[in-house]
Amino acid sequence: MLKKIDTLEQFEELLKQEDKFFILKHSLTCPISHAAYQEYEKYAGSDQSIPTFYLAVQEARPLSNEVAEKFEIKHESPQALLIKNGEAVWNASHWKITNKSLSTASIDNL
Repeated sequence: MLKKIDTLEQFEELLKQEDKFFILKHSLTCPISHAAYQEYEKYAGSDQSIPTFYLAVQEARPLSNEVAEKFEIKHESPQALLIKNGEAVWNASHWKITNKSLSTASIDNL
């Protein structure tokens, strides 16, 4: 199940509470982002072992910027990151965000 986050405080809580999770930086106006979101939804619906979160870039710009700065990963949208023990261990953007790539990342980073 996908959960939306909007604030830096919510993100900091995630880092404290979850050992591992995915986060998707999603644009509300981009067709590529929409396709990535659909793939992310498929993954979230098929694999419940890793929590899945997302943020809408237009609604949570400070949070989106913080994610880019904290993990030193250039901002892109759409962009999926796998966070494990407070570090980004995998990321993908645009057409590379697929149900298969998310599944592979989750297996590779057990």
